[in-house]
Amino acid sequence: MKSVDFLELEQVKGGVSGWTMVGICALIVFLAGVFEGITSPNPCNK
Repeated sequence: MKSVDFLELEQVKGGVSGWTMVGICALIVFLAGVFEGITSPNPCNK
C-alpha cells in the first residue's frame, strides 16, 4: 500500500465541499419554516 504525503492529499478532488453542506442545511431550515408557516398560520403579535 502506498502512503500519500500532504501535497498529494491536497490535490485529491471529490466529496462534498463545505459550502455545499451549508447550502443544504440552509435549504432544510427554509423548507422547515415554510412547512411550519403553512401548518400553523398564527398572525404576528405586535
